[in-house]
Amino acid sequence: MSRGRTTRLLGAAVLAAGTLAALAVPSSAAPAEQQVSPELLAAMQRDFGLTEQQAHDRLAREAEAIRLDQAVRGSTGGAFAGSYFDAARGKLVAAVTDGRAAEAARAAGADAVVVPNSERDLDATKSTLDSMDASAPRSVTGWRVDVRSNSVVVSVDRTQRDAATEDFLAEARSLDDSVRVEEVAEAPRPLYDLIGGDAYYMGGGRCSVGFPVRTSSGAAGMVTAGHCGRPGTAVSGYNQVSMGTFQGSSFPGDDYAWVSANSNWTPRGLVNMYNGYGRVVSGASVAPTGSSICRSGSTTGWHCGTVQAMNQTVRYAEGTVYGLTQTNVCAEPGDSGGSFISGNQAQGTTSGGSGNCSSGGTTYFQPVQEALNAYGLSLVTG
Repeated sequence: MSRGRTTRLLGAAVLAAGTLAALAVPSSAAPAEQQVSPELLAAMQRDFGLTEQQAHDRLAREAEAIRLDQAVRGSTGGAFAGSYFDAARGKLVAAVTDGRAAEAARAAGADAVVVPNSERDLDATKSTLDSMDASAPRSVTGWRVDVRSNSVVVSVDRTQRDAATEDFLAEARSLDDSVRVEEVAEAPRPLYDLIGGDAYYMGGGRCSVGFPVRTSSGAAGMVTAGHCGRPGTAVSGYNQVSMGTFQGSSFPGDDYAWVSANSNWTPRGLVNMYNGYGRVVSGASVAPTGSSICRSGSTTGWHCGTVQAMNQTVRYAEGTVYGLTQTNVCAEPGDSGGSFISGNQAQGTTSGGSGNCSSGGTTYFQPVQEALNAYGLSLVTG
């Protein structure tokens, strides 16, 4: 597409030269117990069924277990066979291979159990299994050292168990008496974050994620530009892994769409700022004309400018679109569908424009609330 001053859509006609890296949102070190955030306490109350005080108590006991673990490792030497936190008792339990080491662990303040296999032995068996990775059938989903059972556990997808599985398991069991088999309901899969401004691909083209959303039933997806795809168009993410399918699309007239996301993808209330950070999305209040506004897209990254006009009619060669917002933020092909945000408030998804990010330009966005209302969606906020 031309980089001239003619108004144009910004869906890329070709794939990017390489896949984009996943956005890394930096996290700080774990806070001291007295500095625990309300969000952490709320999550622990929800997921563990605790009161607020019980959550505080558990965090304090776990902090003590971390300290004890280092002391026990030092005092038990080669007899050490791993350790674990017993939540019911609120204590660290050290597994060791002899009575003298058990006494040392108890003297340090931990509980102790005597087991047959040391940590060194278990790790050696696990390393041998690692060397057998190339011969493992798909039904074998992994293996691990399990401290509580003092064993090396091989996990198998029960829905795929076959003769090849049994042959591999027989070989694994022959390594050591510590090897045991555990059936699981399904194979694991990679999980990826769905974030505003990241690339996505459809057929031979590329556009950008607008904002992650959920349906009334809780299903995940995103809003983006309507000209990027039609209902039924398959979509893959920034990493070329299957993401989902266009479920609804309107263009021309409007320029919005929504794409469902499969279970590999987790929607986050963030917009990629293309500097290693994500801008948190808190809501979708409309910024008035003259406000500062920023845009994220997979071709040119993060750029800012001002809102110039609302309720703009734009006559693209492909058809007229009504009700867009005009900005002086630059954009280029492939940025289509990407996020426009003012402060922490979602504004809309990139539609088209003129110019480029070398000489400057004008870019229009589709107000996000129209897409949300049209498909009964809600923003994922951070």
